[in-house]
Amino acid sequence: MAYRVMIVDDSSTMRAVIKKAIKASGFKVEAFYEAGDGRAALDLLRREWLDLVITDYNMPYMDGLELLERIKKNDDFSSIPVLLISTEGSEQRVNEFITKGAIDYIRKPFTPEMLRSKLNRVMGEPSNEPVNDEQNDEDLDF
Repeated sequence: MAYRVMIVDDSSTMRAVIKKAIKASGFKVEAFYEAGDGRAALDLLRREWLDLVITDYNMPYMDGLELLERIKKNDDFSSIPVLLISTEGSEQRVNEFITKGAIDYIRKPFTPEMLRSKLNRVMGEPSNEPVNDEQNDEDLDF
């Protein structure tokens, strides 16, 4: 399945980096959408159906936490998973995001592999990691 993903970050360069990393990771995306802050993201959510929102924390006008709170309070958007991706790495800040409804957190810098693993888990996709058949055979009880 391919997903419709919105990347929210006030840096157009960082949005491009995240988009490129997702493409390089092999995670299947039907369409990318971009917003420079939470207000623009909410406007886009009203116009487009999205499967996933990836947001930075620190942005002007409306930060990632306020965006998350507004998404989770809106019946039309509340089921959309929101993933925080930020340099903001304090345990308190991450816990605040998770408590408010974020599905998970990725700290910058990240690799495409880290991103793929997290996105697959968040979206319920099977991991693309190799399977050790010998180990699995031992678990069979004939």
